[in-house]
Amino acid sequence: MTERLKSYRRTPGSFLLFLLVSLSAVLTAAILIFLVGYVLVKGVPYLSADLFAWEYTSDNCSVVPAMINTLLMTVISLLIAVPFGIFAAVYLVEYARKGNKLVRVIRITAETLTGIPSIVYGLFGMLFFVTALKWKYSLLAGACTLSIMILPVILRTTEEALLAVPNSFREGSFGLGVGKLRTVFRIVLPSAVPGILSGVILATGRIVGETAALIYTAGSVAKLPGSLFDSTRTLAVHMYVLSGEGLHTNQAYATAVVLLILVIIMNLISSGLAKKVSKA
Repeated sequence: MTERLKSYRRTPGSFLLFLLVSLSAVLTAAILIFLVGYVLVKGVPYLSADLFAWEYTSDNCSVVPAMINTLLMTVISLLIAVPFGIFAAVYLVEYARKGNKLVRVIRITAETLTGIPSIVYGLFGMLFFVTALKWKYSLLAGACTLSIMILPVILRTTEEALLAVPNSFREGSFGLGVGKLRTVFRIVLPSAVPGILSGVILATGRIVGETAALIYTAGSVAKLPGSLFDSTRTLAVHMYVLSGEGLHTNQAYATAVVLLILVIIMNLISSGLAKKVSKA
């Protein structure tokens, strides 16, 4: 400790930087704790049995249909986006020529799409899936819109995970006479799975918390869908509708608690899978 203080006296700039970094960490943790605590304090007292009834009514404002719809929306969106994102990243890293202009264009496009507001995706989904394809407000239209939204995230994180795999793995596989395709799918991809799962976790969080895009594509019907072409309401949309009406504000806070717990559970499951895969 004394040696560190002496070094800080010799370099006051380092001490100032240490203070700024520490202050930033404390502020970030404090804001996170405040937000989570505020949601829990406002919402936990209104968690009741009626809130978890099987069917939604104007009296109970049940979140069960919205919870199931959220899980369905997440699974369908990931089933569409994850294969495309992973295969596109494999092409960019393993098969495309170095310095290829097409690769640079794809990367710039993916980074640009990541920063586009979600309402723009919602308007596109409404014009294309809902209107042009005549799917109307439906679970499938919302899932396809969300899959386009999360595709750049999965592509970029998978690409970085593949680039992080040492070239010695590839060279050793080639030296044993293994072909390119088998090397990619038996050596490179398994080594990059933890990084790929990190992208999937980020994409899952964006799906669960999305509101604007789903209002224009999936609608806001508070019931379980009978098919992929029925309108649905996720937890985030459910919370938005309740707070917008102004009649069920307390239930909206309770829904926020359920949404927070659901996101934490999904992240814990994904992190556990990533740890198991990395150990294997």
